[in-house]
Amino acid sequence: MQSPMRSGADNGPGGLWQLIFAAVLGGLVLITQTVFIVPAGNVAVVTTLGKVTGAPRQPGANVKIPLAQNTSLFDVRTQVRPEQFSTLTKDLQVIQATATVKYAMKPAEAGRIYETIATDDQQIYPRVIQPSLLKALKSVFSQYELVTIATEWNSISELVQEKVADELRKFGYVTVQGLDLTGLQIAEEYRAAIEQKQIAEQQLLRAQTEVRIAEQEAKRYQMLNSSLDDQVLYKLFLDKWDGQTSVVPALPGAAGSGSPVIVNGRR
Repeated sequence: MQSPMRSGADNGPGGLWQLIFAAVLGGLVLITQTVFIVPAGNVAVVTTLGKVTGAPRQPGANVKIPLAQNTSLFDVRTQVRPEQFSTLTKDLQVIQATATVKYAMKPAEAGRIYETIATDDQQIYPRVIQPSLLKALKSVFSQYELVTIATEWNSISELVQEKVADELRKFGYVTVQGLDLTGLQIAEEYRAAIEQKQIAEQQLLRAQTEVRIAEQEAKRYQMLNSSLDDQVLYKLFLDKWDGQTSVVPALPGAAGSGSPVIVNGRR
């Protein structure tokens, strides 16, 4: 019969390797639970037992306490989101268009965003950007009639961007980097009226320009006429004389005024 001591000696090396393997495996698990990587263009919010801890972690390798701490990533790169909307103008006409807003989350605000309004990237636009964007669109377009909106589309786009930026600045979560309004849709009968108004305005502008030109020409001739006298006219006549003309008018103001001067001829 085999003794207990003999059996333990035979199993010794195998048990040791098992312990080493278990220790290595445990170490790898511990490392994966301790070290985490924040990708470029992101920041990480670290929570300890559900509470935000410290400043947002920057891209690269970071450490956390296993089991006690968790991480949430937030993308801080520029985001581009189109928003289709419809709203009323000052003269109660319905317009439809697309507002494409460009924005970026402020990296330093990631912890506050997590605590107050959004726990991941997907919640930032519907909870932060969209309400302010729609509010600004309605606020701006309600101040203008449809004709003005159609003819001053670019200027109104800038006003909307400023309004959205002002709304979001109150919270300080994100920065607005740009806003484009495209695809304006209005009723066909109003579009025709707008085109006629633009044509009429262009014709009026052309007529006003022609009147200003005519007025400037009239003033120029008036000034020229007022500056001309007999002496000047006589000088101009002499400057233009080709040397072949036989009779030259007498010098105005000279003795015997009215008598012609004979050149290379007989009187």
